[in-house]
Amino acid sequence: MSDGDYDYLIKFLALGDSGVGKTSFLYQYTDGKFSSKFITTVGIDFREKRVVYKSNGPDGVAGKGQRIHIQLWDTAGQERFRSLTTAFFRDAMGFLLLFDLTNEQSFLNVRNWMSQLQMHAYCENPDIVLCGNKCDLDEQRAVKEEEAKELAEKYGIPYFETSAANGTNVNQSVEVLLDLIMKRMERCVDKSWIPDGTVRSNGHSTSEKMAEQTEETKGKCSC
Repeated sequence: MSDGDYDYLIKFLALGDSGVGKTSFLYQYTDGKFSSKFITTVGIDFREKRVVYKSNGPDGVAGKGQRIHIQLWDTAGQERFRSLTTAFFRDAMGFLLLFDLTNEQSFLNVRNWMSQLQMHAYCENPDIVLCGNKCDLDEQRAVKEEEAKELAEKYGIPYFETSAANGTNVNQSVEVLLDLIMKRMERCVDKSWIPDGTVRSNGHSTSEKMAEQTEETKGKCSC
C-alpha cells in the first residue's frame, strides 16, 4: 500500500509505567525486532503499520478486507509527562495498557491508569487490552497470571501475557484491540466519538462515510 492507500486510520495509545516495555512492545509489533538498548521515552513518539482487517459476518464467513493504517503512539510513563500524555487520550481509539510482570508496583498502578482513561478517553468505557509484559522472564515474575486475569475481568477487558523480547502474544493483543475498535464502529449509531480523518475511502471524509454507515447500521454505541 502506498502512503495514502488505506480505508481507515486507527490511532492506538500504549500506556503504563515507565520501564514496562512499551517502546520495545511497539517496535516488536511494527518491525518484528527487539532491542535492549532503548532509552526512556521522553514525551510522545509513534510507530506505524499497515494491515488488512477482515471481519467475520454472522455466518462466520470473512468479509471484504479493509486496509488499515495503524498509528501506535508511545507515551512516557513518568509522572512529569502525565499532562502531555493525557492530552493524547481523546484522539486515540484504542489503548494498550502494559505492566511489567516482574514489577508488582507497575501492576498495582494499572488501576490508576484505568482511572485516567475513564476521565480523559473518548468515553468512560473505551476499548482497552491489558498486557502483562516480559512473560519471558519467568524466574523474575512478581505478578501471578490469576491476579492479572482477575483484574482484567473486573474491568471487562481482554488480557494477554506478552513478551517484547520474543514476540509472544504481541501481534495477537494488537489484533484483538483492532477487532474491538472495528466492531464498535460498525455497531455505533452515534459516530461523534470517532476522530475526524479516521475513515479515508473513495475521497469521502469521516463524517460523510460515517453518515452513510449510520443509515445501514442499527444498535447503539456501548460507550
